[in-house]
Amino acid sequence: MSTSAAHAPSAHAADRAPTAEELLGPTLHEEVVRHFSAEPDAPSAAVVRHRVRECLRYLYLVSRHPDRLGGLFLPVEQDIDEIWHYLILQTREYRELCEQRLPGGHFIHHRSISYGAYQEAPGRQTAAEEALRWIPLYTAEFGPFDADALPHWTIVRFLHDELHMSLTEISGLVDEAGTPDGPKAVPVRDHT
Repeated sequence: MSTSAAHAPSAHAADRAPTAEELLGPTLHEEVVRHFSAEPDAPSAAVVRHRVRECLRYLYLVSRHPDRLGGLFLPVEQDIDEIWHYLILQTREYRELCEQRLPGGHFIHHRSISYGAYQEAPGRQTAAEEALRWIPLYTAEFGPFDADALPHWTIVRFLHDELHMSLTEISGLVDEAGTPDGPKAVPVRDHT
């Protein structure tokens, strides 16, 4: 797994978040989809496109909120991290993506670290709060999590699969918190 490191953002004036294809450009976007669709046991191209979309959404959030998200443990699954690795290796295009197309306008570094090692530093409670921090920021930028995003965001999948929260309830964490500063507690569905 990975963490990111970020610096102060530049001005951002977009009304809506751009799509993955807009951020990468059509040529690189199709190249990434083609690369991951050609791997052994690859999922359909549609699933790969969703993975690319979620990778770009992750990078968009890190770029836009470096003060809140920079340096946090990667909140997405390994398949998203692998797409990030691929993009990093396209050095010129990755620098252009970070510095010219993402809202913060700064290079996003990558550092590999195990979750166990990461969790030792802030402690379990802080690590859990950091994982929840992504949800209201994601929904504010991209709308509610959908079924195509669910498999790729670790905390969302945990809330859905282990705490049996619906995607609507998970996305509602924004409203319950009342602020993009993040929820103070995770509501648990009543099973009585």
